[in-house]
Amino acid sequence: MPVLSIGQALGPGSSSCGYCRPPEHRRSINETSYKKAGLLAVKLSCNVYQRMIDRGWRRSGKYCYSPDLRRSCCPQYTIKLDALEYKPSRSQRKVVNRWNRYILDSDNKQPQSSTKQLSFSLQSSIHASEDSFKSTERAAHKFEVKLEPASYSDEKYALYRRYQSQIHQDPDSSSTGFKNFLVQSPLVPEPIPYADSSNVPRHLPRDYGSYHQLYRLDDELIAVGVIDILPFCVSSVYFFYDAKWEKYSLGKLSAMREASLIQEMHAAGAQTMDSLYMGFYIHSCPKMRYKGEYSPSYLADPEEFTWYPLNSCISKLEQYRYATFRYPEHSLEGSGDPGEEGPATAIPNQSLSDVKVVNSIEEGVVYVIPVIASDHWKNGLLRNEFTSCIRALGVDLAKEITFYA
Repeated sequence: MPVLSIGQALGPGSSSCGYCRPPEHRRSINETSYKKAGLLAVKLSCNVYQRMIDRGWRRSGKYCYSPDLRRSCCPQYTIKLDALEYKPSRSQRKVVNRWNRYILDSDNKQPQSSTKQLSFSLQSSIHASEDSFKSTERAAHKFEVKLEPASYSDEKYALYRRYQSQIHQDPDSSSTGFKNFLVQSPLVPEPIPYADSSNVPRHLPRDYGSYHQLYRLDDELIAVGVIDILPFCVSSVYFFYDAKWEKYSLGKLSAMREASLIQEMHAAGAQTMDSLYMGFYIHSCPKMRYKGEYSPSYLADPEEFTWYPLNSCISKLEQYRYATFRYPEHSLEGSGDPGEEGPATAIPNQSLSDVKVVNSIEEGVVYVIPVIASDHWKNGLLRNEFTSCIRALGVDLAKEITFYA
């Protein structure tokens, strides 16, 4: 039975920008992050969410949002890595090799032949130090990585709280905030259609959905990768770790592990898996440019949502505050908020007739009607929220979601 996607439409919004200076040091009210629309999702099929992120959406727990790049001080461009074509750079290979050396030999540097240095396989190297792989029988440390459905544990929360305090100077992270942000998910697990499900390696997932990737060193949880596994990609949600391991660049290690996961799933028969979505690329924030170090990467055009090689976008991102790659003439210079765009073309009533909203629930049965026939449509505020959300989703995708108000 197809998964029914259900959510509450939310209208435009704004908040202080998390990529600019801290609020107390802001010099301009223009240092603001704007959103075109939001969706408070009860549940979403993995296919629907895949299509949402392909249109620039992102989720935080069950709250999904579409950034307004044109108005925001730090435009957030969706970035994806072609994981099947990805070849780690020399510096990235060093990160993997250094970690493996620590696990296997406690960081004792062993001379390597030039031939061995040149032979690097991402899949084999990323697993070389794991306890469940035979190469670690005489390892100096026990290292394990386990993929499990997203869930709460006191152990995970304790690590998250330390991370927030040590890395982000936020000592007051609550367990409720952790659950809302990194545990709760609207994605409904659905079987992955491997070509031969009986021959899939045990460490690979069997279902699409939201996962935690647990990193344990000598039985201690040292890092957690929060990821969504979707029909065409792995989407990185968040990564947190114990700061005492910061020198080993665990964040870079996790990105390569996620790219390897895609390669392995593809090789096992999940033929549509090919990309690693790394969230947003924010060129105006130097700390966020590291995502461009993984190649070949592509940015989504903020208007047509077609993909362009990152290298071809850099010059426009350097020249404009807001850059479009399909229509460069729509790009904007300067730091000021240009304000809302002019009146948008009305959504045809015929299209709106195909967008459904809950009318009533009787004895466990949900009855829906076209959104334009609902009482909600008569309320100007609610109608604005619906139209904003439908525009950000696109009518075809909005038809796949049952709304409630």
